[in-house]
Amino acid sequence: MNKRLYKSNENKMVDGVCGGIAEYFGIDPTLVRLAWVLFCAMGGSGFVAYIVAAIIIPRAPEC
Repeated sequence: MNKRLYKSNENKMVDGVCGGIAEYFGIDPTLVRLAWVLFCAMGGSGFVAYIVAAIIIPRAPEC
């Protein structure tokens, strides 16, 4: 089975990027969100990375 990175449809706050990353790695979405906040606090490049990820990562297909 191919493992693919998608934006989450269930675990989403803004666009589902952090939820999708958490589902891909099998970890709690809260940990990914906290890491992303820390990344944003360290110079603000995390905000740009989130926008790029929201554009690039496709939405998970509906079942």
